[in-house]
Amino acid sequence: MQKIIKIITISISTAIIFVFYLSLNKDNNYNTESQIGKKLNFDKIESIDEDKYLYIKELKGKNFVLINFWASWCGPCRSEHPMLMKLKSEKKLKLIGINFKDKKSNAKIFLKELGNPYYFIGKDEVGKLSINFGVYGIPESILVDEQLTILQKFIGPLDNQDLDDILKKINKV
Repeated sequence: MQKIIKIITISISTAIIFVFYLSLNKDNNYNTESQIGKKLNFDKIESIDEDKYLYIKELKGKNFVLINFWASWCGPCRSEHPMLMKLKSEKKLKLIGINFKDKKSNAKIFLKELGNPYYFIGKDEVGKLSINFGVYGIPESILVDEQLTILQKFIGPLDNQDLDDILKKINKV
């Protein structure tokens, strides 16, 4: 009987160690790379100003699109804002801002203070839209081509290198 208990104990211990070893080699970071190359998947985005919508069909075939998830309460969003203002002047690029879990009044004050780089400002009051885009934190931006295919995702605040990457892609340098 003791021999059976010893075998069971060793077997269970070996199984636990094996499972633990496998979990050490598993990448638990949320990876959005799987989104690259896929088409945007939404019909419409509601404006921060109710009763207005941006329909996906309005974007197809015209320009590159940078979808930027941001909030007035987000410090890194404030630090990336000058990059967005620089991108505003790019004729081949439309910027869409998605205001994330924010108060409309605070968002408007933020844009009044820092400038409004956006062609359209949508809202994501409860975070559902961001989940559909594979966004798990803000700021995060998604670069989309004229056919609405996701080219690149930028996690965290945009910086000068990101700005260069975006300009190269939209100008096909």
